[in-house]
Order: sequence, then C-alpha cells, then structure tokens
Amino acid sequence: MCMSAGESDGQIGFEQDIKPLFRERDRGAMLSVAKFDLWSYEDVSQRSEDILGRLEDGSMPCDQAWPEDQVGRFRDWIQNGMAE
Repeated sequence: MCMSAGESDGQIGFEQDIKPLFRERDRGAMLSVAKFDLWSYEDVSQRSEDILGRLEDGSMPCDQAWPEDQVGRFRDWIQNGMAE
C-alpha cells in the first residue's frame, strides 16, 4: 500500500490526508446547508468533533457512510493535533 506524504512521517495532515476524503458533492452540500467548507482547514478543525460524531454514526455524508478506515483516519487526525 502506498503512503501519502503525511503518512510517511507518521503524521496525518489535512491537505494531503483529510481534505481528499471529502468529495466535491459533500463540500457543496455542507456549503449550502451548514455554511462551512469541508475543504477548509479552519472550518473542519473548528467543527472536527461534530464532524467525527456524524461520520461515526453514519449520518455524514448523507448518501453513504464512510468505511471505518476513513473514519479512523479522521479520528486519528483529531487525536494527533489536527496538522495542516
């Protein structure tokens, strides 16, 4: 399995590891409903616990739940200090 730049040094970063998990349609839905940008480090880091709760309960994204490895990556990013 290939590792991204953030994973190669053991740190999960927003730009390389988290932002790509959110599809363009996820971003558009949240911009129109909740008025925040899933491709913005500032917006996602400020709402990280709420986003994680929704990912864990399967209510986000609205069309299908993320696989556990993606939820785990988001959780790990939060627990390790939310690097940019």
